[in-house]
Parts: sequence; C-alpha cells; structure tokens
Amino acid sequence: MTAPPSLRTLWRGCVALLVLIPVIALAAAAPDSTKKLKIGVTLHPYYSFVANIVGDRAEVVPLIPAQANPHNYQPQPDDITRAMSLDALVVNGIGHDEWAFQIVKAAGRTQTLPIIQANASVALIPVGGDPGGVKVVNPHTFVSTTAAIQQVFEIARKLGELDPANAVTYRHNALAYATRIRELRARFMSRFAALDLSGFRCATTHAGYDYLMQEFGLFVSAVIEPRHGVAPTARQLANTIEAIKNAHVRVLFAEKNFSLDLAKPIEAATGVKVFALSHITGTAYSADEFEVAMGENLETLAEAVEFTQP
Repeated sequence: MTAPPSLRTLWRGCVALLVLIPVIALAAAAPDSTKKLKIGVTLHPYYSFVANIVGDRAEVVPLIPAQANPHNYQPQPDDITRAMSLDALVVNGIGHDEWAFQIVKAAGRTQTLPIIQANASVALIPVGGDPGGVKVVNPHTFVSTTAAIQQVFEIARKLGELDPANAVTYRHNALAYATRIRELRARFMSRFAALDLSGFRCATTHAGYDYLMQEFGLFVSAVIEPRHGVAPTARQLANTIEAIKNAHVRVLFAEKNFSLDLAKPIEAATGVKVFALSHITGTAYSADEFEVAMGENLETLAEAVEFTQP
C-alpha cells in the first residue's frame, strides 16, 4: 500500500506551483515573437522607407491603392478594412494624407492604432513661390534626400519601440538605406558644384519640390497651379504667362504624371523650357521606388540648371 504524501512534500509542491503561476501568466500575455507586424503606410515613399527598414521582419501594407491620387483621395470601404488589421501606421501628418485619419476613425482604431509621424524630426519649410503670400507648411518632405533620411531614422526608431525584438535590425537597415540615399545625393553634389546657380529661376506646376530645390541652394520663383489636379482658368493661365515673362523664368517644372499637358501652352507662349519631375506617386508600390524616382529627379534638376548656364 502506497504511503500518503507528507506535509513537507505537499508544501514543496505548493511552493513550486506558486512560482510557476506568474511565469505561465507572463508567457500567455507576451506577444507572439514569431508574428510579423503589419505596418501600414499612406504614401509611396513611405512604402519604400518602411520596406527597406523592416526587410523580412515585418509586412508593409499600403493603406490605399497604388494608382490613387493622394491629394484629393476619398476613403473607400477596403481602406477601412485594411486599417482594422494594422499594428501601426506611418503617416506624413502635415497635410498630405489627412484622409488617413478619417480611415482610422471609421475603422474604430483611433485609440488603439499606433501612429508614426514620419516628419516628427524634420525641419519644415513653407511653400515657396505662393502668389497668395500665405506661409503654408510644405508637406512634400519625401521629395528630397535630406528630409527623407530624417524620416527613415524617425520611422526606424518608432518601429523599434513597437517591436523591441527587431529594433537592432531596424536601426542597421535604416543606416544602410540612408547611406545609399546619401551616396545618390553625393553623385549630384559634385555636378552642381561646377555650375553657376546664381541666375537660376524656375516655376513649378505644383508646390512639391521646395525641399529638393533647397538641398542645392535653389528656390522656386512661382507656383502656377491654383489647386493640384485642377487646370487653371483662362484668366489664371493668362496671369501665369504674364508672371513668368515678368520674372524672366526660363525653366518650368511640371509634374510627371499629372501636369505636363498644363505646361505645354505655357511653354509655347513664353519660351520656357519644361522639365518633368516625379512626385513619387501613382505607380506600383516597391522598395526601390524612392531611389529610382529621386535619381531621375536629380538628373532632371541637373539638366535644367545646365540648360540655363550662360
């Protein structure tokens, strides 16, 4: 016949159980380290930024379709569904994706979805060449290299706080990506150094390139499009042509995917040379889109300045 357990044995068993209970509870409450975070993004450049930061450690989820125009976007039911499944959302947050906050609210995620403000550490500038003279913050920080790098590091830092297990990897990837962007800019810095920039004057069809111009000591003399995606009236067009003639502007930058048709009558009437810059939107989302588009933009900008040389 088996002897009953002693009080000492029972006591030891109870102590062991009490020790294990907190461990079991913590294990149950801890997040699943094997589950990849779903990081939402609002704009094409942020897809490139986040994809390069996280690599294969997280999933990047565009909040809206690739071909959508973010300037006048109207939220759709599918966007709300996507927002419901996100673990975080990277936003411009300074005027370029206000619709994202409508989507988050409609998804019931206002209090539960971590929002990463990409521009939290960027030195912001007003829209240049605004005929109204109103100092409005220019939200196009992603059409640049310097501000892009600042955003990359800010996003990587915030993602590391949300996902500590991968924080070191995110920092390492962000540094490697920022290095490539710096190398891209450096290739054109030497080219610009050989040019006379003092007499360069330009107009743009959209106030999206001030950060890019600023990097090379260039400024926009006039923005000729009253509202993005909306052609000016005959009176506005006539005033624009007159302003370009009076300002002795020799170069007009049109937006690659939207405003080349608008630029043609101005080119014919004034003799300015039209160059197309990418706003980095409207194409397929990809990890290399930012680098490709910015390389093309820098090449176009260099060609435009070379065109104006004496």
